[in-house]
Amino acid sequence: MPSGTHIMMLEIPIDKVWGFVSDMNNWAPLVPGYIDHQMINQRQSTWKFKGDIGILQKKVALRINIKKWIEPNTVIFDLTGMNDMIEGNGSFIAEEITRNQTQIRGDLNISAGGIKGPMVNSVLKSIVPKTIENLTEAVANRIVKVEAIVK
Repeated sequence: MPSGTHIMMLEIPIDKVWGFVSDMNNWAPLVPGYIDHQMINQRQSTWKFKGDIGILQKKVALRINIKKWIEPNTVIFDLTGMNDMIEGNGSFIAEEITRNQTQIRGDLNISAGGIKGPMVNSVLKSIVPKTIENLTEAVANRIVKVEAIVK
C-alpha cells in the first residue's frame, strides 16, 4: 500500500495543536488540491479534491471516517473512495516535547483497487509521501499562523 509519513516540530503547546486538529473543518481545506468538504456528523465527512495521477488530473471524492479522537494527541481516520476503488487510512499524532514544544506526525496510506489498481498504486507510491508532507506542513503553518494572531 502506498504510504508516507512526515514529522515536524512546532514551538506551540500541545493543547493549541489539539485545538486545531480536533476539528476537521480546520484541516480539510489544507489537503492539496482541495475543492470542497461536507460534514456528515462529528466523525464523518466527504472531501473532494483534484488529484494528479501521473499526467492525469482527476477529481477525487472520499468519505473520511474518524476512528479515534484521543485528546490531546491523536486523530486516526479511514478513507474510502466514493466513486473510485480507493481505500486507506491515516493519522495525526502530536507528542509533547516540552511545555511549549510539540512534535506532530502525519501518516497516510492509500491503495487503489480494480483493474487499474496496480498502475495507479505505482504512481501513488511517489504521490502519497509528498501529499502527507504538504498536508502536515500546511497544518503546522496554519497552527503557527492562528496562534500568532491569537497572541
